[in-house]
Amino acid sequence: MSKGAETRELALREALRQASVVGLNGLTIGTLADRLEMSKSGLFAHFRSKSRLQIETLDFAADRFRLHVVLPALREPAGEPRLRTLVERWLGWDTDAEYAMPGGCVFAAGSMEFDDLPDGPVRERLVAHQTDLLDSIAIMYRSGVRAGAFRKDVDPDAVAQECYGIILAHHVAARLMRNPRAREYAMATFERLLASVRT
Repeated sequence: MSKGAETRELALREALRQASVVGLNGLTIGTLADRLEMSKSGLFAHFRSKSRLQIETLDFAADRFRLHVVLPALREPAGEPRLRTLVERWLGWDTDAEYAMPGGCVFAAGSMEFDDLPDGPVRERLVAHQTDLLDSIAIMYRSGVRAGAFRKDVDPDAVAQECYGIILAHHVAARLMRNPRAREYAMATFERLLASVRT
């Protein structure tokens, strides 16, 4: 890896850590440069604008999410094991897994941060990543239907929405309310969802 590529990856790792705590809108080239003890102009050469930094941070987060959450799920058999692994690792991503960020899931936080803001490149990229994730969950459900594990009369997109709802509720309970039983409640809700869709 070239020196420039190493610097860029180091910057994106720190940007993701910062964004998880202060939000995407709190992320700036100036604050990131201070944190990395780099010149602002040197960092500006890598990202060119705040919105570009935010977008690349989202892309970096999406790559990490795929690596630590989606791919381990896809290694499991279709049906319940795959969906369960996805949700369990997603809950870890939001709180205390070794691959988690200090402020939790940047996508869950970003969804609340950008929900009512006007359309723009950062919001559009956030929506694109969330759409991809919901599509991935729906595809996992359909593979479970084909494997005979899940009911075919249930809308896969509705299941994806419910899974995401569990994560959002967990994010609020764990991070805002600091409820020590947040994960327990999230998994209990997920178990009820599984019970409703099993063949």
